[in-house]
Parts: sequence; structure tokens; C-alpha cells
Amino acid sequence: MSSAAQRRAQVARLREAIDQHNYRYHVLDDPSVPDAEYDRLMAQLRALEAAHPDLISPDSPTQRVGAAPLPQFANVVHRVPMLSLDNAFADEEVLAFDRRARERLGSANELVYAAEPKLDGLAVTAIYERGQLTRAATRGDGANGEDVTANLRTIRSVPLALRGGAPALLEVRGEVFMPLAGFERMNAAASKRGEKIFVNPRNAAAGSLRQLDPRITAARPLDAYFYSLGAVEGAELPDSQIELLAALRGWGLKTCPQAERVHGVAGCLAYYRALGARRASLPYQIDGVVYKVDSRLAQRRLGFVSRAPRWAVAHKFAADEALTTIRAVEFQVGRTGALTPVARLEPVFVGGVTVSNATLHNMDEVSRKDVRLGDTVVIRRAGDVIPEVVRVLTAKRVAGASPIEPPRQCPVCGSAVVRDPQAAVARCTGGFECRAQRVEQLKHFASRRAMDIDGLGDKIVEQLVEQGLVAHPADLYRLTVSQLAKLQRMGTKSAEKLVAAIAGSRSTSLPRFLFALGIRDVGEATADALAQHFGTLESLLAADAAAVQEVSDVGPVVAAHVCQFFAVASNLKMVRELVARGVHWPPVARAAADAQPLAGLSFVITGTLAKMGRDAAEGQLRALGARVSGSVSKKTSFVVAGNEAGSKLRKAEALGVKLLDEAALLHLLKTQRPPL
Repeated sequence: MSSAAQRRAQVARLREAIDQHNYRYHVLDDPSVPDAEYDRLMAQLRALEAAHPDLISPDSPTQRVGAAPLPQFANVVHRVPMLSLDNAFADEEVLAFDRRARERLGSANELVYAAEPKLDGLAVTAIYERGQLTRAATRGDGANGEDVTANLRTIRSVPLALRGGAPALLEVRGEVFMPLAGFERMNAAASKRGEKIFVNPRNAAAGSLRQLDPRITAARPLDAYFYSLGAVEGAELPDSQIELLAALRGWGLKTCPQAERVHGVAGCLAYYRALGARRASLPYQIDGVVYKVDSRLAQRRLGFVSRAPRWAVAHKFAADEALTTIRAVEFQVGRTGALTPVARLEPVFVGGVTVSNATLHNMDEVSRKDVRLGDTVVIRRAGDVIPEVVRVLTAKRVAGASPIEPPRQCPVCGSAVVRDPQAAVARCTGGFECRAQRVEQLKHFASRRAMDIDGLGDKIVEQLVEQGLVAHPADLYRLTVSQLAKLQRMGTKSAEKLVAAIAGSRSTSLPRFLFALGIRDVGEATADALAQHFGTLESLLAADAAAVQEVSDVGPVVAAHVCQFFAVASNLKMVRELVARGVHWPPVARAAADAQPLAGLSFVITGTLAKMGRDAAEGQLRALGARVSGSVSKKTSFVVAGNEAGSKLRKAEALGVKLLDEAALLHLLKTQRPPL
């Protein structure tokens, strides 16, 4: 045998040995050699490949660390959509899920389920072709994700090449997460170096995987569990979910060791309670349990709705709560001048993050809960929801605890604060003269659903106001590249892009323009109704409260707010300046009554639509005469539920409002007839 052939054989043996050790260590959790021996084999392989670069192959264990940062993430269209799961928050919802599944299957017997922890990480898909890892992507919006192939390759528990017997094409879905021990070690090391630390393992995992430099990802203690499939070609698959997990492990893919087969809904709930009891002792962070009908034949029979499979549900744990004390209460000023009391807390770890602030909502809530300075309180944080003060433990109240009183002057601008006796909210009367209101108004004006000025983020707005460059929205249209380039984190190219985006926003629509003005209680639906009714801005400006109240779904309170806004000289001047600086829109197409087949119907869209954007869907519904609202009530005609629909879907179900999935919406828009 030639020396070249001997080297190839030696490299092959080393790779095979290292892959076997990786499999035993990361997948089976049963290492067969000490770390020192593993390191010796890796060093030997690296030395051989460094001396003979022609021997390097993409699936070599040495190639997990990328060489250079990527300029950006490429878009990946998922071969099979990555759907989300419906959520259950109470036992009754799990019972209802089980009942629906049995009814659809025509089964009077209890179903067998696969139960496993719901990992709190980042969903990914990995594609193996002829056993080699060729592509990896994030979930994204379910239809499209970000290409993170180079980064996923750095995670040692993710095989670069599958073991024998794998399908010719295997698209496997899973979760990238950061084990708690690794998270703590990483933060401790960062703290010693004086670097920023991550607030929770989920954010750390997501931030680590979405790095443009794969070398950074490689340095992070990430792990991954796989649990489901996308596209598959060239193999017969097991008949059950639990057996599928075993097959994945056989191919070298790591699965969650806590996954179990359970019998009936009683087994599901018992698993949920048992796992919840030892949640704090698990080596990773979870936020619930996932139940899947174990039979894959039954899964196919049950099928999908547009947003989720009918054969699976996520049973979420109750919101995390903790005790802490209130150090102080400050008042934040919002876009319309509303003052929101915010509790400054003794920092406490709850819901996966350290919380030092919590909302008190309004003064009525403060009074109802009898919150006082120095009180011991229960803080709740569920997911990404803003932490809130749930209740006060009055038994722990210190003597002389001070009641909380709203300020008489705005804490930002010093203007008088007034409180409507009919409302719970106190407001600053400073208007645009108040810096806080000015900043929030500009953020709203530039937002995607208003004037849609790409690149004008919160930090840029705050700098523009702080430096006196912008006082009113009209001032945005006189900003120059040289002015913007001097801001923090802005260079000439970024400034040029922002100036172009501001210029592009001059072309808009009357509904968007009215919504962007930030008139109190005028949301997108009301702005559209005003534009449709009056047709032109001048007609609206000339209208009195009685005329405004003639608009569909506009009552006396909203009509008064509209007229009061335009009655303020500075507001009217701002509107005139915006038009003078080139903000314009096409004539409003006012459809005839016979061209509005959905007139009188109201819709709410919640979640993500896979085949069309929410903006497009709402526009088409309005063009057909429907009213599109942002909140669900008994008067709502239909709720369109897309992927990851949340509280609005649950409220619609509770109120008995008719539900449409995306397919039903598309059919409605095509036929222009609502379902019976």
C-alpha cells in the first residue's frame, strides 16, 4: 500500500473512532474513553489534515468550526412547512384535545401518546442527503427560515454524517438549546472578563446559533435534541412516534431522554405533573410538555389545520411567580400622555430572567391591589410578557408603608397631569412639548403599519430627539445624510439608506397616514373607516364631532378625540407641514355598496399567515367592505387564526366566535362569500 493510501486509511480510522466517541458521549450519554484520549485522537487527526489538506472532507470532525464570518443569513424555503403547536394552559384544554382526536378517529378507546418535555430553545431543521448534513435552517415564519448550516455544524451533538440505515433524504426537526450548567459556566466566564452576560438560556441559545461568525457559535455550550421529520425519501419509517425517536437515535441523532409513551389523557396529565415536579432539577430549561398521538397512521388520518397538527398539543406550565419587594414607583409617559406606574423591584429571578421592573398598569390597579412602597409582592412573568405585580402580601407589610400617589406634574416635561374621573389613566397635558410623548409618537409614526420607515428604530429616534434634530414627524423629511451619519452606530451608508427610506415613505395611503398621526383611540380599522367615509383629508378636517360619529363603528368618545386632535393648532400645523414636505397618497377608492359583499362583517386576524401577509389579507377584506379589528368581542363575525395564534384565538373560542383557518380565508376572498 502506498504512503498516500496509508494516510487516507489512517484518517478514515481516526474519523470513525472520533464519530463513535461523539455518538456515545453526546447521544447515548455513555462515554467509552476519557476526555484526554478523545483529545489525543482529535489532535492526531488535525495534524494529519494540516499536513495533507487534500484529505480534509466536509464531514470531518475537525470541520465543525467555520473559518470566517458570513456576510448575512441566506433565506431557506422549507420543503415541508415547520408548523407550530396549539397550546393548552389547563387540564380541560388537554381533555378537549383528546376528545377531538378520538372523535375524528372514531375511537371509543383511550389513545396512546408520546409525551416529552417542551424545550425552551430555538427550533431548527437539518437536511441530510445520502447521510451527509447539507443544510440547516431556523424555523423562521414556518415557510421560510434562515440558513444556519455553518453554525449547526459546530454543535458536537449534531452529527455531520448519519450512521448506517438512514434514508437517502432525511429532513429532521429539533430544538437547539443551552444546558443550564453550560449557561452558568459561560456567564461566569463572561463576568470575569467584564463582558455582557446572557439573561436566560433560551436567549443565549438563539443568539449563539444566529451568529454570522460560526467560530462564536462553536465556543458556546450548545446542544440539540431532535423529535420530528420533514421531507423523507428512500426509507420505510417506524409506525409510532416513540419508535421514530429510537430510529433517530440509531442514525446518530440525539433525542430527549425524558420522552415516554403514555396511555390515555390520564397518562398525559400524570406525565405533566411528574415532570413539573422535577422541572427545576432538569439539566435544561422547559416551558411545558408536548403530547403527540403515538401512532403515525393516526397522525396522518388526523392531519393538520393551517397552523398546527391536529395530533399534537403543547401543554404549557403555569406562569412563573416569585416574591420580591418594591423599592420605588416611577411613572412612564406614553405616546398619548398616559402615565403608567412602574414598580422598581429588588431584583429577582423569575420566568428565566432577572426582573427588576414590573408594570402596575394604572392607578385603579394600584388602588385595587393596595400596592405601597416597601411592600412584599408576588411577581409574575409568563414567556415574553412584561412582568406584573400580581398581589401584595399585606401580612408582610412594614410599618408606615407609603401609599402611591400619581404626580401632579409630568415627570418628564413638568406639564400638568390630569385624570379623567371616568377613566383609570392620568395623562400629561404637554403633548409634543413633552419629550417622552414626542419620542413615542415618532416611534409610532415610523412603525411598519404606519409610515413604515425601515431603519428608523427606537435608538435612532431617541438620539434625534435628544439632539434636537426632530421635534415633530414633519422634521424627519428635512434630515440630511450628514446629520444622520453623526449619530451613534450610524455611518454614511446607513445614513443614506435611512434618508432614502424616509423619502420613500412620502408615498403612502390616507388610512396609513391617519393611523400614523397617533390620534388617541384611532387604530388601523378606525383610520381606514375614516378614510373610506370622508374620502379626503380636507373633508375630515372640516368635519365636526357629529359628522365624524356618522362613520361606521365610531362612537362619541372616538369622534371627540378625532376632533380634539385637529383642533389643536400645533397638530394641524404638523399635518399641513407633512403634506407640504411631500407626503401624499392616491385618491381613496370608495367602493359602491354592491361591490362590498362583506359589508357589516367584522374580522380579527391573529397569528402568522403562511401564504399571504396579514397586511394583504386585511387590505383585501377591507376592499370587500369588511371591518378589520385588533380585538375580539361578541360582535366579531370571524377570527382568522394563523400560525402561533394566541390569546385572541382562545378568547374567540370562549366567546363562540366563528373561526377560519388560512385556507378558509383564501376561499372567502376568492368567492367573496362568507362561510355559513
